[in-house]
Amino acid sequence: MIQKMLAVPLLILIGSFVMAEDTPTPLFDFTGADAAKQWQTVNDGVMGGVSEGKFTITDRKTMDFSGTLSLANNGGFASVRTKAKKLGLKKGDTLIAKVKGDGREYSLNLYLDKPQFAFSYRAMVPTKKDEWIEVKVPLDKSQATWFGRVVNDAGPVDPTEINAVGFMLGDKKAGPFRMEIESIKVERAGASK
Repeated sequence: MIQKMLAVPLLILIGSFVMAEDTPTPLFDFTGADAAKQWQTVNDGVMGGVSEGKFTITDRKTMDFSGTLSLANNGGFASVRTKAKKLGLKKGDTLIAKVKGDGREYSLNLYLDKPQFAFSYRAMVPTKKDEWIEVKVPLDKSQATWFGRVVNDAGPVDPTEINAVGFMLGDKKAGPFRMEIESIKVERAGASK
């Protein structure tokens, strides 16, 4: 009887150890006092558009990305992205973003440490109106884009060159938008799903 009782905690300990190994690593969250300093907005004003996008860090320790998308002056996008820094991403990594949206489709953009203006990789992020969801984006499933157009011959992204991530709205539907982001995490290749 005593042997059976001792075996149970040992199994729980082993289970806890395995689970800890599989836990995604936080890449960005909004709990720190300086969380806002890591982010910036880039809207279509850089090309003459008049869309308005802004972000705030909420009391709930999330980022609220909101504004109004406009198609005037050949515009049509609003974005929020991190400032450039080494992210330490590796081949086979998957980004996991926890978001609550307005039902519109955003993109998760990956920016490279290269001088090519407006070149990035992206993956579409559907949202459910007023509902928290986790979106998994394998880095090798992202598409190369240049000024919003898919570049078919660019090849897969090199994770070691990614130095910023962000969210963009460019669905060609004028009007207000809002998406809340709780965190962006990294799941390493080989971790159980």
